[in-house]
Amino acid sequence: MNSKVRIVVLDGYALNPGDNPWDPVSALGEITVHDRTPEAEVVRRAGSAEVVLTNKTPLSQRSIEALDRLRFVSVLATGYDVVDVKAARARGIPVANVPEYGTESVAQFVFALLLELASGVGEHNRAARDGRWTASGDFSVTVQPLVELAGKTMGIVGFGRIGRRVGEIAHGFGMKVVALDPFRERPPEYQPFSWADRAEDLFQQSDVLSLNSSLNASNARFVDRSLLSHAKPTAFLINAARGGLVNEADLAEALNQGHLAGAALDVVSQEPIRNDNPLLTAKHCLLTPHIAWASLEARRRLMAATAANVRAFLSGNPQNVVN
Repeated sequence: MNSKVRIVVLDGYALNPGDNPWDPVSALGEITVHDRTPEAEVVRRAGSAEVVLTNKTPLSQRSIEALDRLRFVSVLATGYDVVDVKAARARGIPVANVPEYGTESVAQFVFALLLELASGVGEHNRAARDGRWTASGDFSVTVQPLVELAGKTMGIVGFGRIGRRVGEIAHGFGMKVVALDPFRERPPEYQPFSWADRAEDLFQQSDVLSLNSSLNASNARFVDRSLLSHAKPTAFLINAARGGLVNEADLAEALNQGHLAGAALDVVSQEPIRNDNPLLTAKHCLLTPHIAWASLEARRRLMAATAANVRAFLSGNPQNVVN
């Protein structure tokens, strides 16, 4: 193994803000870690690199063609749309991802969002602290409707690893599970479970809608005014997958007009969120800054898997190659 291989990390802060050392990767070569890299700086910073690691910093065709020493790219995530994989393939450069590291953390976070919508723990905490409970004179005060999940229907868009884990947890809450996915390899063992044939059917019958699919050209912004018109006005929408799945103006309109009871999103179409994003002022909308993946446990798995990707490439047997 070449201990002198030059490794450049373009945007390492999210993976290691200080609690998740780069030791597994730095043991494989000479590493330079940048917390963040503007796209215009990619070629300058990675010009001498044979291995480039990126999370959300784009590697465009122009950058890939300009990086004449580049031999391998490993994406610090499961999604790899930030890399022009066709341009990399044209140069014989394998691009690898980490297909599984955050299933438990993301599925858990889906339910953190859902439980906040259903029970309003945060808002009720504020009511206890800001004097509303004291002033009420009652032993019990509710400041928003409380929703019991048992017996409700969980509709899941995308039934891969994370979607299936969300379904298992929903089943544990006593929910019915309906899934929409073009690949129906194996239904889960629990019941009640069913497949939906169309997104419209899923939205019509679901009390909770969880988006857990990848983003591609066929489903970009598919959650739009038309599809939302099929949802129950009492339904909740959860998105901890990709912000680009949702037409955000249409979702904000649906929330403001009472066509949905609430929405909770960990992802938006442009991140960090822009000040003019309509969801910032939408009614009954919870927003978190893309953190479902970011538990320390998940980030440690991601670091170890990335090191394994680099090690496999250096040994001549690249793994998790997506191009």
